[in-house]
Amino acid sequence: MIKKNLSNQFLIFLITGGIAALVNFGSRLALSSYFNFSTSIIIAYIIGMIVAYILSRKFVFIGSQQALKMSVIYFTLVNIVAIIQTWLISMYFAYYLLPYFDIVGHSLEVSHAAGVIFPVFTSYLGHKYLSFK
Repeated sequence: MIKKNLSNQFLIFLITGGIAALVNFGSRLALSSYFNFSTSIIIAYIIGMIVAYILSRKFVFIGSQQALKMSVIYFTLVNIVAIIQTWLISMYFAYYLLPYFDIVGHSLEVSHAAGVIFPVFTSYLGHKYLSFK
């Protein structure tokens, strides 16, 4: 029963995280008209992070006993680690890996998508054991 609850929770986390990731990705596309790729990633991540917090608190970690203030603090700390991962992976893909393989079509989109996907598991564990414990 515990294993099923954990797998259901992780599945809901993936769905809500997917929604937040789409917001993040869409925001980055829009922001790229005004900012460079690097800055757009960071601003878009913050927008997606706000959506992720609201959805996680409401649908994923429902039984959380964590006080709102502490939950926000830990959520932010976990996401600082995740945004660093996202930024590093995105920049590496965009400026080193994809050019190395001569991949130029939609390279910024592919790079950002890879960066957004990368911290899924570390974020889940951080939010489960810190943000919403």
